[in-house]
Amino acid sequence: MDDRTGVPDSYDPLAALGRQLAVRGLTVTRMLHVEDATGVSLSITCREREEDGGRLWFFTEAGEPIGEADGEHEADAILHILGRLAQRAERRAEEAAR
Repeated sequence: MDDRTGVPDSYDPLAALGRQLAVRGLTVTRMLHVEDATGVSLSITCREREEDGGRLWFFTEAGEPIGEADGEHEADAILHILGRLAQRAERRAEEAAR
């Protein structure tokens, strides 16, 4: 299946750009930016965690480890991210109420 540009859905332009930058000696971190309907957001990175033998882990933008980046731990990561977004939304609502 293709998107409207005719590019196959499996093509990831950010990954392609990251590969091109990495071959030029730059350190590239995989990042995902998520935002809820109210505009509360969180950035998630994926990188090796030395303390876990170099396995890929998800981290918050503050560098807090979320969990191992594999299919087995995906649900845990989702719950963590949703919880963090809810905390931020609650904080925003409290600040707006002041």
